[in-house]
Amino acid sequence: MFCKVCKKKIKPFLSFGKMPMANGFLSKKDFKEEFFYKLEVGFCKKDFLFQVNDHPKSPHIFNNHYPFYTNKSKIMVSHFKKYFRWSERFLNKNSRIIEIGSNDGTFLKNYKISKYVHLGIEPSKNVAKYSKKINKINVKNEFFSFKNSQKLSSFKNKTDLICAANVISHIPNLNDMIKGIDILLSKKGVFVFEEPYLGSMFKKISYDQIYDAHIFIFSIHSVKNIFKRFGYELIDALPQKTHGGSMRYVICRKGNRKISKRLLKLTNIEIRSKLNKLSSCIKFKQACHKSSNNFRKKIIDLKKLGKKIAGYAASAKSSTVLNYCKINNKHIDFIADSTKEKIGKFTPGTHIPVVPIKHFRMNNPDYTILCSWNHRYEIFKKEKAYLKKGGKWISHVKI
Repeated sequence: MFCKVCKKKIKPFLSFGKMPMANGFLSKKDFKEEFFYKLEVGFCKKDFLFQVNDHPKSPHIFNNHYPFYTNKSKIMVSHFKKYFRWSERFLNKNSRIIEIGSNDGTFLKNYKISKYVHLGIEPSKNVAKYSKKINKINVKNEFFSFKNSQKLSSFKNKTDLICAANVISHIPNLNDMIKGIDILLSKKGVFVFEEPYLGSMFKKISYDQIYDAHIFIFSIHSVKNIFKRFGYELIDALPQKTHGGSMRYVICRKGNRKISKRLLKLTNIEIRSKLNKLSSCIKFKQACHKSSNNFRKKIIDLKKLGKKIAGYAASAKSSTVLNYCKINNKHIDFIADSTKEKIGKFTPGTHIPVVPIKHFRMNNPDYTILCSWNHRYEIFKKEKAYLKKGGKWISHVKI
């Protein structure tokens, strides 16, 4: 295994075994042809970078039927409005904005309404089409890369803000991405991105953050190291509650902006917690094994007692949990979801039927796995009646 940034050889420290595509929801006829790969994780001591080993090529992940729309979550819609308002400190009325991985346009729509010159880069055809048709944003249906950035003549050296949310961890060639950013940013332009935070994942033992699309899990130390070789520096980091614990990173050309006191404080916290050491990864590995065994035992014990078990929200994240814990259609009757691209299909690897939300409400299972535990408050609000009927929510993380 080699670090995808510095190319230095590293050893995997954790294996999740054979895994399907996390968003590879499939029909019965496709069971025999299902694609699997070996999911392993390594840590680069030079860049302090937590990364997966073997990963499927991007077209396997971001294709014409990508089953994720940001606007499905009211919490994320609200979050992106706040993110937009916060970002305006870097803008003026003539500013140009690019979003990498613009999905259905939920975030970029805020810039469009405020009449900023904007552009979304989105590789998945279905959500790119939706963002054009419904949210009326300017979008290019392609991957963000140095080669494609060179074609954006009206944004070259003129872009005051390049932003992304839960996207940069999906890009295997970070060096190429940074080169693309470099030719687009204005002299004092900033690159801002949010991703699940390594410290939060270690604390919660939320190993479901690790799957095919999440090639990297970042920390302040890793982000600093990755960008400094290109003449950029991290100037601020802002903890976020989204996705079970994320971090917003603010980056610009070295010396162009003041480094925040908050960043210095958070960097010291990482050092004290040894987030920049392999030893923390080994502790995480041990905690993952323990968590997996305990959760599987809990599900099996409930099944032996004759309890009816279901799942709620067929997320990509839950694919890691279900496959790693070897929980399948023998243990779970169904998973309820509101995404039309998933309903009527089966979960990757474990082949649990995905049904509409109304099916969950009609059948009232004894226990329900929160497959999107990071959206639990939104789910709890929608499904108050479930608890009143005596139903219980369960998860592999503490909720």
